[in-house]
Amino acid sequence: MLSVVSLFYWYMSLPRQAKPITPSFMKQTKSLGYACALFATLIWSGNFVIARGLGDIIPPISLAALRWSTATFVILPFAAPIIWRERAILRRHLPHLIISALIGITVFNSFIYIAAHTTDALNMTLIATTTPAFVVVLARIFLGEPITRNRMIGLISAVVGIITLVTRGDYTVLRDLAFRVGDIWMLAAGFLWAVYSIHLKKKPQEINQYAYLGTTFFIGLLPLIPAALLEQAYYPAWSLTPTAIGAVLYIGVGASLISYILWTKAVTIVGPTTSSFIYYSLPAFCGIEAYFILGETATWAHAIGFVFIFGGILVATHPKLNR
Repeated sequence: MLSVVSLFYWYMSLPRQAKPITPSFMKQTKSLGYACALFATLIWSGNFVIARGLGDIIPPISLAALRWSTATFVILPFAAPIIWRERAILRRHLPHLIISALIGITVFNSFIYIAAHTTDALNMTLIATTTPAFVVVLARIFLGEPITRNRMIGLISAVVGIITLVTRGDYTVLRDLAFRVGDIWMLAAGFLWAVYSIHLKKKPQEINQYAYLGTTFFIGLLPLIPAALLEQAYYPAWSLTPTAIGAVLYIGVGASLISYILWTKAVTIVGPTTSSFIYYSLPAFCGIEAYFILGETATWAHAIGFVFIFGGILVATHPKLNR
């Protein structure tokens, strides 16, 4: 993680003209958009594996505050000069920035951490599959994107793959699912992420990406600080262990800063719907990482789940199949 942070600092500290030039074939191409969405999802999957069990150590709002404090602390030294230079532009688009901050930073992540305290992992994973469906509907309403037959086939295929993966092929466990209050929090989080992705598509192009993220990170963090302090009255005392510090650094720098940079780029290039379909690869990545890092057993259900997930993503996102 320190090497990732160091690389980010090195890149941002380069003079503007000295920054590596993106090859012309990579500029704003759909391939770049797909890659950004895929790598963002890959980092988020590592978040699930590395930060597993962190919710039992740190209360949900406090965890969200620590996450975004870390991300803000890392990006602001470089974003601040750009923010100051573009202050007139940012002031003109302040309503858009506030909406992005409250939805994508303050509320969305807090809802997920609250859900983790009040429901189980299976319920969370299954309900998370509703997010791309929300995006498809909202993109149709607000962006006029068509709901093609192949997108629906891909959506169904990916959902079947995820259910196969998380149930390990034993679909009877679905009958024993118990409804919990955390399921409502997770469903709300999925809807909010869809709204954030649609809103992100309307990001003013004149705003520098780092100024945009630095501003939204800072605005989104502000309500979390008093909320986290208030939360201390309702939860037992806790402390940051070395393991917890490492996990917070990962979710703060990797799952927040780097992934949000990649996701913003992906949504800008290929749109929220295609990016959200690629997000369906998250459970598959989690399964692969759990096998190699945690030593969890791989079964036939994993193989079938992977085929359905990635097959569904291909059908739903391939340009030639969605004209």
